[in-house]
Amino acid sequence: MAIDVGRGPGATEPMAPKWHIILLRRCGSFVSHGVLLLMLCPGVAAGEPVRAAYFGMTFVQTSLEPTSDAERARLAMVEAQLRERLALAGAYTFVDTGPVAERMALYENPAHCNGCDTAFAEELGAAVAISGEVQKTSNLILHISIYIREAGTARLIGGGSADIRSNTDESWRRGVDYIVKNRILRE
Repeated sequence: MAIDVGRGPGATEPMAPKWHIILLRRCGSFVSHGVLLLMLCPGVAAGEPVRAAYFGMTFVQTSLEPTSDAERARLAMVEAQLRERLALAGAYTFVDTGPVAERMALYENPAHCNGCDTAFAEELGAAVAISGEVQKTSNLILHISIYIREAGTARLIGGGSADIRSNTDESWRRGVDYIVKNRILRE
């Protein structure tokens, strides 16, 4: 008996990625990939940047060492780098988060505030909320995560993560570059 790995049950139809099947079941109809992209990210497919509320990056210190001035400077550096890379690519245009800054300051980490970021993004008229974090386990082990969530629903729709193996300006920049290039802007 031959098995066709490129086909689904009974070898009668091509296999689709799981996310595609889930969306098709929820939508109740077959939707082409192009229309599906328009539904998920209306601005991207039309060539217009997506309106985003960017709440910056948070440093999560899980090592035994105190946070250094150099790490605070690196955090500011990668916050600016992420915003600049996404804007220069034409993928996102950023709304002013000043009107919600005082309320957002009540939360330690916008990436993990139980949807406060997406509620604020919706209030500001943005389609998505973008936030991130750099977690330091030691000077040799750091982890960078960037989250792009749909405003209002808090559904994760993009982003990525990277592990870096040194605590330098260059390694932090390369980590963010990797996520932007290979996870966020890859399409």
